[in-house]
Amino acid sequence: MKAILYCRVSTDKVTQETSLVRQKEELLALAARHQITVVDCIEEKQSGYDIEREGIFRMLDYFSANEADCLLIQDETRLGRGNTKIALFHQLYKLHVRIFTATQDGELELSESDSMVLQIVGVVEEYQRKIHNMKIKRGMKKAVAAGYDPSKNLTNQDKAPGRERIVFPIEEVVRLKEKNLTFAEITKVLNGLGYDVSKATVHRRYQEYQMLE
Repeated sequence: MKAILYCRVSTDKVTQETSLVRQKEELLALAARHQITVVDCIEEKQSGYDIEREGIFRMLDYFSANEADCLLIQDETRLGRGNTKIALFHQLYKLHVRIFTATQDGELELSESDSMVLQIVGVVEEYQRKIHNMKIKRGMKKAVAAGYDPSKNLTNQDKAPGRERIVFPIEEVVRLKEKNLTFAEITKVLNGLGYDVSKATVHRRYQEYQMLE
């Protein structure tokens, strides 16, 4: 396994420097015990309630690009607190990332309450995807009934003649856009998931989707 070590303290006080050093030492020892290769160690001085952390984005980039497959943290509060922690757990599980903690000396075991919340989030997200898909189908039917010909207006619009239209999940683009991500950021996520698509194509498909709503 290849791991990202993530260490965090909530302030930039000098006294917190020793905590960062200690966390890193514990995680390196944890990686050695479980024969895990360390790809990078990310250290941050920021509140666990903040979701917009540069280190978190770097960490997710590694996993999205399949450059690492597990995360090592001292304990679950180092990753985040409150809703931020749940949101990050959910994202990591979607990326099939295994999480190890120094306090449990192994793979993270979530509390019963956290597991229940993640299950609820998963169910809600699945229904959101279904609703988006139904909206797309409904919009397409209405457009076709009004005389819209998708074969003339959409097929190979963003590629040279004779080449197949790039396929990627438009519902994921819509979901990420609703979270205020830019098209550049959305494209990066799709690329990390294995979709070879450009920002221009993502933007164009999103506009097509908006026209069909």
